[in-house]
Amino acid sequence: MARLAPRASAERVLDLTLGTALLIAAAPAITLGALALALRRGPGNVWERSPRTGLGGQVFTLRSLRTRRLRLDLLSRLPQVVRGELSLVGPAPLAPGDPRAAWPGARQWRQELRPGLTGLAQVRARSGMPWDDPALLDQHYAEHHGVVLDLAILAEAVRNPLRAALGKARSTKAHLSDTDHRPPGYSLVD
Repeated sequence: MARLAPRASAERVLDLTLGTALLIAAAPAITLGALALALRRGPGNVWERSPRTGLGGQVFTLRSLRTRRLRLDLLSRLPQVVRGELSLVGPAPLAPGDPRAAWPGARQWRQELRPGLTGLAQVRARSGMPWDDPALLDQHYAEHHGVVLDLAILAEAVRNPLRAALGKARSTKAHLSDTDHRPPGYSLVD
């Protein structure tokens, strides 16, 4: 565990610096999202709360805005990154008693890592590759985690939604054909 300390402290510095910067940048959107939800659903229906197992097996309450728009649900968890309950990158936060935490060897590495907002399993999800089993990817991350891998995963986490948005914009783009440029009254017989 002592040899993991420098890596863990470097990752914690990344969580604090980048997490704080992201929280400051996202605070207006999170606030507006919470206000909109409070007006629409009532003040008691803004936050979703669920128990999760964190570092050292400690149970904490995961708080998320009840919306997926603009990924406000994930951004609303940034205060928990700054507090140290979550990390920016790590394995998925599991509920206490989740069977995935009981798999051989998983219990040990899950207790040694903070769960993350995103992780290797999340950025590789839906790639269709047979080796992209979330449990195996979380274990791979646990064995190889570090600041460089965290930065690569964060870059992929940002790049994936941008690719999807650009792909959607391209697919809705108007496609012109030759018939679009023909003068009125033109026919193929002429």
